[in-house]
Amino acid sequence: MVNLKINNIPVSVPEGTTILEAARSVGIRIPTLCYLKEINAIGACRICVVEVKGARSMVAACVYPVAEGMEVTTNSEAVIKARKTTLELILSDHQKKCLSCIRSTNCELQNLANEYGCDATAFEGATNEFQPDTSTDWLIRDNNKCILCRRCVAVCKHVQEVGVISANKRGFSTNIDVAFQNGLENAGCVACGQCINVCPVGALYEKSEIEKVKSFLRDPGKVVVVGAAPAVRAALGEEFGNAIGTNVEGKMVTALRALGFDKVFDINFAADMTILEEAHELIERVKTGGKLPMFTSCSPGWIRYMEQYYPDLIENVSSCKSPQQMFGALVKTYFAEKNGIDPANIAVVTVMPCVAKKFEKNRENQAASGYPDIDASVTTRELARMIKEAGLLFNELPDGAYDNPMGKFTGAGVIFGVTGGVMEAALRTAAESITGKTFDHLEYSEVRGMEGVKEASYDLGGMTVKVAVASGVKNAKKLCEKVRNGEADYHFIEIMCCPGGCINGGGQPYHRGNEELLKRRAEALYAEDAAKPLRKSHENPDIQALYEEFLGEPCGPLSHELLHTRYYDRKPVVEPKK
Repeated sequence: MVNLKINNIPVSVPEGTTILEAARSVGIRIPTLCYLKEINAIGACRICVVEVKGARSMVAACVYPVAEGMEVTTNSEAVIKARKTTLELILSDHQKKCLSCIRSTNCELQNLANEYGCDATAFEGATNEFQPDTSTDWLIRDNNKCILCRRCVAVCKHVQEVGVISANKRGFSTNIDVAFQNGLENAGCVACGQCINVCPVGALYEKSEIEKVKSFLRDPGKVVVVGAAPAVRAALGEEFGNAIGTNVEGKMVTALRALGFDKVFDINFAADMTILEEAHELIERVKTGGKLPMFTSCSPGWIRYMEQYYPDLIENVSSCKSPQQMFGALVKTYFAEKNGIDPANIAVVTVMPCVAKKFEKNRENQAASGYPDIDASVTTRELARMIKEAGLLFNELPDGAYDNPMGKFTGAGVIFGVTGGVMEAALRTAAESITGKTFDHLEYSEVRGMEGVKEASYDLGGMTVKVAVASGVKNAKKLCEKVRNGEADYHFIEIMCCPGGCINGGGQPYHRGNEELLKRRAEALYAEDAAKPLRKSHENPDIQALYEEFLGEPCGPLSHELLHTRYYDRKPVVEPKK
C-alpha cells in the first residue's frame, strides 16, 4: 500500500493507483472531461489538474500515479484558476448554442462552466467551422460542439474494436473524423451509438424522428400504433429522477396513451414470437444438418457489423427478423386483418434503447405488408423529451396496461433487453420443443452476467447443446474468428452489439461507462421475469392464438414470408471520395 495525503487527509491505496482514484476513495471529487475509467485516461482535457508538493508544475490527476509520502492539493486557488482558464479556452472554440442544444442542462461542459463561473467570451478569436456529418440514418456528428476529449474515439477503438473515428490534423485544426472524410455511413460504423453514450457534450446525438411521429399523431386518417422494447422500461425513469433500475412500465404505457397513440402494445410480444421462430429454426438446422453454429439476429448493430466485416458468415445467421421488425410486420398484417384496417392507414412507431433500429427499419426486405414494417423509431431519450414537452408529470401518472392482442408477453420476452437474455429465452423453449416434455428449470445462470464472452453446455433430453454469448462487437469478433477458422463447436450463439445488451443501447439515458448502472437496469428486467406467471415464450396464449388463427406454424410458409429476412455483403468504403 502507498500512503499519501490529499488536502491533508491521510490516504492509503494500492501501488499504481492514480491521484484521481485515490481522491475518490476518500470522497474528494476531482472534475474530469476526457476521463473514462478503464477506457480513456489520456490527460488531454487538463481539467483534472492538481498540485503535488515538489512537482515543477500541476499534474493531470487521471494519469499521475501516487507515490509514498506524496502531498496533493486539489482545491487551491491556483488549481481552481487553472481549471477555469482551461474551461474558458475550450469554450472559445465551442459552438455556444446552449439553449437549443440537445444536451442543455445535461452537458458536462456546461455544468463545469457553471460550477467554475466561466465567462464563455473570455477568449475571442478564430473558430473552427465544420459541416455536421448527417450521412447515417441513426446519428448526427457535429464537430462544432466537439471538445476533443476523444472519449468517442476510445469507446469505438477499445470497447467495440471498430475504430472508425480518430483525431485528424494537428493544432488548432484538430478534429474527430472518419478516414478520407467519407462520412460514418461509408466508414464501417456499426450504428451501436456507444459514442453517443459517452460524449460529454452535444457533438454526437441520435437523428431524431420526433417530428415525424408527431405528424402521424396529428393525422386523423392514421391509426398510430406504438410498441416499446423491454430495456426502455428499465431506464426511462432515470430521465425523470427515478433511481437507477426502476421499472416504469406502467407509467410509460399511460404516457404513451396520453401522447395520442391509438394502440399501445409491447415489443416483448414480438420477442416471444422471435423465440418460437428462432428456436424452431435452430432445431431444424440441427435435425437436417443445416449451417451451424446459428447466430441470433435481433441486434441490428451486430447484423450491420457481420454484413460489413464477416459477410462470409451470413449463412450462419438466423433468418428471423428482429422483434421490432416482426412487431411491425404483424401489426400491418395480423392486427390490420383482425380489425379491418388498411395497412396503408397504419403508422407503426417503436420506442427503442437503440439507434441502430433507425438503420434497421430502412433495410431491404422489411415491408411484409407491402408497406414499411416500421414507420418511425424513437429512442428512450426521444420519448422522454416528448413526455416533457407534452407537460406530462411522469412520476404522478397512474400505471396503465397494454392493449390486446399484442400486449401480452412472458418473462422470456422481458429478458431480451440484457446480454444472455435471448439465449436463455431460447433455451427455455428449445428444451421443451426438443424433448416434448415440460421442465421446471427456467434460469440458465451460466449465460447471465456482464462478461464479454460466456460459454455453456446443456443436456436437452439426451442432446448436448453447446452455446455461447458475446456482449459487444469486440467480443463478437472473438467468436466470429473461431467460427471462421473452424474452431467453434457451438450450436447456437447470441450476439448483442452493445456491451451489456440493450440496457446499454445507444439510445438510453446518458452514462459514462458505469457498469454498476447497467447491472441495476438488468436486475429490473430479471425481477420482472421472475414475477411473471408465464416465463416461456411458447406458453404465451396470444402467441398460440396468432399461430392458430393466422400464421399456421413456426417457420411455416406464411411466417417465413412475413417474419424472416435476408442479409447482404456491405463491406465499408475505405477509399477517398472521387
